[in-house]
Amino acid sequence: MQGTKNLTEGPIKKQLFNLALPIMGTSFIQMAYSITDMAWVGRLGSEAVAAIGAVGILTWMTTSISYLNKVGSEVSVAQSIGAREEDDARAFASHNLTIALMISVCWGFLLFVLANPIISFFKLDTEISGTAVSYLKIVATGFPFIFLAAACTGIYNAAGLSKIPFYVSGSGLIMNMVLDPLFIFGFGMGTNGAACATWLSEATVLAIFIYYLKKKNRLFGGFPFFIRLKSRYSRRIFQLGLPVALLNSLFAVINLMMARTASTYGGHIGLMTMTAGGQIEAIAWNTSQGFSTALSTFVAQNFAARKKERVLGAYHTTLKMTALFGIFCTLLFVFFGSEVFSLIIPEKAAYEAGGVFLRIDGYSMLFMMLEITMQGLFYGTGRTLPPAIISITFNSLRIPGDRIDSNGAGHYRCLVGNQHFQYAERDRRIHLVPYFTEEDIVIQTNYSLFLPDNNKYIVKHYHNEQFIKAGNPLRAGRLATEKGRTARPAHLSEHDIQV
Repeated sequence: MQGTKNLTEGPIKKQLFNLALPIMGTSFIQMAYSITDMAWVGRLGSEAVAAIGAVGILTWMTTSISYLNKVGSEVSVAQSIGAREEDDARAFASHNLTIALMISVCWGFLLFVLANPIISFFKLDTEISGTAVSYLKIVATGFPFIFLAAACTGIYNAAGLSKIPFYVSGSGLIMNMVLDPLFIFGFGMGTNGAACATWLSEATVLAIFIYYLKKKNRLFGGFPFFIRLKSRYSRRIFQLGLPVALLNSLFAVINLMMARTASTYGGHIGLMTMTAGGQIEAIAWNTSQGFSTALSTFVAQNFAARKKERVLGAYHTTLKMTALFGIFCTLLFVFFGSEVFSLIIPEKAAYEAGGVFLRIDGYSMLFMMLEITMQGLFYGTGRTLPPAIISITFNSLRIPGDRIDSNGAGHYRCLVGNQHFQYAERDRRIHLVPYFTEEDIVIQTNYSLFLPDNNKYIVKHYHNEQFIKAGNPLRAGRLATEKGRTARPAHLSEHDIQV
């Protein structure tokens, strides 16, 4: 078939490796857009990172929805290639692009119009919310670029030409890396500069894809980009892509809920830790997604060609490669979490909190990566619903679990510099968890503050503007709680404290 690579013959390991590496590279490039923005915006402060981090979760949801056509293209086009049905391959390619455009315009318009109420969900400070709203409105107008580029990526992956999306996306990343500091600092646009840089880079990526499809590499002898939809092809695309889109959107929703919890109880530092940590975690996620996509494409062609021994061989080989990288990510996050986080945000309070996040998260990396990789086998055979049902069922439990941890334990926090001091109320007994190192603390309330003293915990009462001296690790400083919160609930007395 014109312009495509036949994956039904030849050495399995070599073909998988050659297919997976560019796909992983493309995934890393997509992740690098956000990390590049955060790295440059991080120089503006943790508040700016919190603002674009909130939008980053919505961008993640956007990318998740675009999986409808990315996976729809990869499986439908690849199976058509494997079955040697060129007309169907062209039709599926055209339908995926048309559907991607329709969905992206509606989704982008929705987020643009509802930017204010959506950002208010995170309960950020007014200034940070305003920054996030402005950032979201800019990037929302560029969502059609993301959707269409994802569909083009899926078409090329299905054809076995995964290097082309890698090169095209790489061009966009280089452009983004150049434009970020120019727009943010050179033009003095701040976070809006990062949004404009990303917008222009994504538009450029789509333009290059169009050039490749129309002029340089005419897959299947050429096909129209936008056509009148036919139910036969549209129904098949939704059957394949919708479960995957819903699954990945669920992950975004889970992180949306967790981000709100982090923002509510941890302020902008909590939100920043969660969002920036999620971007770093994506190193493992995107690697396994690359293996999964490569496996899906390989399986789709061979499954349609009825070569089951090659399907099983590819499955076992891919799991072994994923396991090796999963072990590496676990060790990296558990033992070097703070160091990795500091590469993104050099602020001490930020990378210390981020290090804790990555260490805890690191223990699940291997299992998460194997789960994602296994999904590729199901996708390649056209059975996208079973892994979606399993993952949606069990991952949705993270939302009530997160709420129980935040509310059910009765967590309260007082702000310590840029970090927090936390205790949990259970049965009117107080269990204190100090996790700050700052020396200067401010109090703006008439309630009590719990302080560590010689490895015990004591209660000290202070009023507004009152200064204190405390033992190690605290020196003379001003004491304050987070805006709108107290250091301890008024109904508790000193007798309720466990020391």
